[in-house]
Amino acid sequence: MRQAEFDDKGSCIRWTEVPGEEPARVYVHGLGSMSSVYHAHIAARPELAGRRSLFVDLPGHGISDRPEHFSYTLEAHADALAAVLDTAGLSGAELIAHSMGGAVALVLAHRRPDLVSRLVLTEANLDAHPPLTAASSGIATWEEDAFVEHGYTRVLEKIGPVWAATMRLADPRALHRTAVGLVGGSTPVMRTILETAPVDRVYLQGELSGELEGGKALEAAGVRVVTVPGAGHNVMFDNPEAFAAAVAGRL
Repeated sequence: MRQAEFDDKGSCIRWTEVPGEEPARVYVHGLGSMSSVYHAHIAARPELAGRRSLFVDLPGHGISDRPEHFSYTLEAHADALAAVLDTAGLSGAELIAHSMGGAVALVLAHRRPDLVSRLVLTEANLDAHPPLTAASSGIATWEEDAFVEHGYTRVLEKIGPVWAATMRLADPRALHRTAVGLVGGSTPVMRTILETAPVDRVYLQGELSGELEGGKALEAAGVRVVTVPGAGHNVMFDNPEAFAAAVAGRL
């Protein structure tokens, strides 16, 4: 495990790392998740072995610190992720990012283009103010203190056991602020960043999640949009073979 400070108060973002050749692959989790849980089994596959791999837990999640004073906006998360790459001595890394983590990866690519050479995004949040669901948009409907006192427990009761296993390790206040920041989106918005980023871009959409809104426009902008058969939101669990092929560049 390694760590890097991400604020001026000594709070640390942490990650586990596998040595190997560069460019490194940096795995970033979604809301209420952990990177190693969602991605370690992918990085260990033969077609991906031998590359330096970092499994980063964003602030408020997993093994990273969860300071109450932190804003947990997309920009704040992206800056914390940049501290990881700077501390690790990385530039031109490949970011493999899921859901909310995909939004953070896009903001990082916009703010620090020197750090990113490739984006592999799995059902990343691309637009502000998405339809109401049990995920970030649902969490964001709560007032912060009410979510900490009551909403967090209710969300854990409603979601499936896989997501609950990692969400229960996330700080409730950090989870709420992250959800609010995700629903509010970035400036420019994440979809615009994806359409204009001057790097190799792959977007994975689970077949069971339905057609990706605006997919044709993304393809016209040079994004490789891949619908993964038999997969829902967690493509890396539902179809690890296809997921690993995308990460390896063997679409």
